[in-house]
Amino acid sequence: MADEDSAIPAKTTTAQGTESRSPGRLAWNRFKRDRTGVISAFVVIFFFVIGICAPLIAKLYGKDPYTTYGMNIPGLLNEFNFPVKPNGGIDGEFWFGIEPQLGRDVFTFLLYGIRNSLMIAAAATVLTTLLGVVVGVTAGYLGGKTDYFVGRVIDILLAFPQTLFFIAFWPVVLAIFVSPEENTPVWLTVTSLIAVMTAFGWASIARLLRGEVLALREREFVEAAKVTGASPARIIFKELLPNLWTPILIQSTLLLPAYVTAEAGLAFLGVGLQDPTPDWGVMIQNGAKFYQDDITFMLFPGVSMVIFVVAFNLLGDSVRDALDPKTKR
Repeated sequence: MADEDSAIPAKTTTAQGTESRSPGRLAWNRFKRDRTGVISAFVVIFFFVIGICAPLIAKLYGKDPYTTYGMNIPGLLNEFNFPVKPNGGIDGEFWFGIEPQLGRDVFTFLLYGIRNSLMIAAAATVLTTLLGVVVGVTAGYLGGKTDYFVGRVIDILLAFPQTLFFIAFWPVVLAIFVSPEENTPVWLTVTSLIAVMTAFGWASIARLLRGEVLALREREFVEAAKVTGASPARIIFKELLPNLWTPILIQSTLLLPAYVTAEAGLAFLGVGLQDPTPDWGVMIQNGAKFYQDDITFMLFPGVSMVIFVVAFNLLGDSVRDALDPKTKR
């Protein structure tokens, strides 16, 4: 009898312990059990660490992405300015080989290319998310003419192909600051890329959050906050936003890889970062010129970008499943 009595509180405590876990804790536990999500997270973290530590790695490696080693060191390039050694000149000194024509080190060029591409994509993702949250929540909460106007603007932005608008608006944005005869500074190119991506990318997340807020503002806890005299700002930050973190986080995780591929595609098309600035798209553009002679120059940037984008998309799916188990794959 004593054993039965002692067992009852233990079960109650276990049940209470399970019930007292926060939604964030439960989501984290679900995510940890997703092997695909965990592996994808490690891959994504690895790429970000590589990008952040690119200068340190290049310093330890002893080379940089700008020096033309093939032109400076005899015996690296043949009479056609292609690497003398097979597989793009891969050896113990040049781990990923050297680039044809100029003979730059592919390994350090890739390191800095990952750094620049991820920096642009991450900045554009953060700004796009912030703008989308502000516009979407404001339109959904205020409603009326504001909601109608914002809704039409969102519809117009979503109706246009973004890539074509990037290409069309790119010269216009640069012409405002730099004359066609002058060279465009890299910082201006990066800033303009982020600004254009943000200007045309916020509509989808704003539309999603607008719909969420339209549903939430009729809920009892929002009505109760209004009755108690809470200000609109307090209702938005204390009542609405805590219920919107899941769609915001999911959209952000899906947005970043899209920006990585968009930025690389623009660089490949000649819009965005240009040679000799390291970039994923620049490397693929250069590799496309020589892949018929040696696929090595296309292999490293292409495979690395595919791995990152696939890993981040899988991570986004795992985060979505962890935050909302009803959508589990």
